[in-house]
Order: sequence, then C-alpha cells, then structure tokens
Amino acid sequence: MTAIMTFIMHFLTLFFKTVTLPLQLIEAVGLYSIYKRFFPFLIYKLSVSYNKKMYDKKKDLFRNLSEFNKSGRPLSILEIGCGTGTNFNFYPSGCKVICTDPNPNFQKYLQKSMADNDNLSFESFVVASGEDLGLIEDESVDAVVTTLVLCSVNNIPQTLQEAYRILRPGGAFYFMEHVVADPSSWTYFFQHVLQPMWYYFGDGCQLTRATWKDLEAARFSELQIKHIEAPLTFLIKPHIMGYAIK
Repeated sequence: MTAIMTFIMHFLTLFFKTVTLPLQLIEAVGLYSIYKRFFPFLIYKLSVSYNKKMYDKKKDLFRNLSEFNKSGRPLSILEIGCGTGTNFNFYPSGCKVICTDPNPNFQKYLQKSMADNDNLSFESFVVASGEDLGLIEDESVDAVVTTLVLCSVNNIPQTLQEAYRILRPGGAFYFMEHVVADPSSWTYFFQHVLQPMWYYFGDGCQLTRATWKDLEAARFSELQIKHIEAPLTFLIKPHIMGYAIK
C-alpha cells in the first residue's frame, strides 16, 4: 500500500471513529447492553447463512475430532463463545459438550440447538469470557473449540492460555476465525476504514486481527493451520482454520 493510500486509510478511519462518537457515549453510559440483548437474535439469523456457505469447510475442520479421545470415555468438548450452537451438528455423536459464552442472552437459542442435536450430551452452559474460565477444571476436556470468537475477545493470548490449561495432554484446540487481509489489498484498506463501525455492529468484533500470529506464539506443541478465502462478504473473506495440539 502506497504512502498516499495509507494516509487516506488513516484519515477515513479517524472519520468513522468520529461518526461513532454517539455509539461510544451509549456504550459509556451502559445503554449498549440493550443491543447485547438483541445481538443473539441477529447471530441466530446470520449463522444459518454462514453455516450453509461454510458447511464443507467446517466438515473438513472437525473431520478428525474423534481422534483426540484417548481416555476411552465419551469425547469431551468445551466450546468457548458457543453463541447459538451452530457447531453442534459437526460434533461426533455421543460426545459431551460444555458451552461457555459471556452473553447470557444466547441461552434460549442455545437450548434450541441442543434440542435439535439430542445425539450429544450437554453438560452445562457457563456464562464466562474466554479469558476467564476459572469454573472449568485443568486438563478436563479432549478438545476446545472457537469459531468466530477470537475476533472479539479482549485478550487473545489469555484466551489461548485458558484453552491450553483446560485441555488434557494430547488434546486439541480447534479454530475457525476471520482475520485481517493482505496489506496490499483493498480488503485490508476497507477493514481498517470500517472497523470503528463494525466494532459496534459486531458486539466488539475486530476485522483487523492477525490471529495466526497469536496461535504461532502460544504454547501448543503442534499447529496445523490453513489460510483460506471464505465464500463470504469481502470484509470477512480472509479466514484461518485448523487445530493446535497440547
């Protein structure tokens, strides 16, 4: 990206930050919580389309999930930021699932997904952020899953540290996340320009994160990662997917 384009990008980003000042004020006085109640409904509707478009990718991501069951007991999965439960139909039949999300308003949509996937055993729904999962015991699950979650946590390294702590030795952390585009692309330009608006639309979602760098820096012994172009709107087309082994 040329110096002129970089200047224009920063100028437009500042412009949109100014445009969002009323939203910043709404957040500061606590009224943004009203949108947080509506947000699960929005995600419930959008996730249907996302799952259809990403079906083959998700099926490929979770194809070897059963291989990480070394205990002889049913496979145990902790999903961080489970949302409405859109990953459930990709999990092996009979596995145990613990769901966590910082937004308690997802629970009624989660219960519907649980009913639609009664071949799974649902252990609990824990209201907690990805950075603070103290209610979950150390080395207690075979797999930890995040999809479209690391874009909105406050601290990616801390979230990955929690996932590592909770995994049994030899367990796997599965991920599918949208990420920042190549700096030479127009997608990169518009991701930065529109980020101030996107943050409020997406309940804290960040378009400009190079999440693969955090995964590479984490303590996992092995990292299997693919960069893909998802069949989605250009702002979230760049994705990474894969798994990391403890």
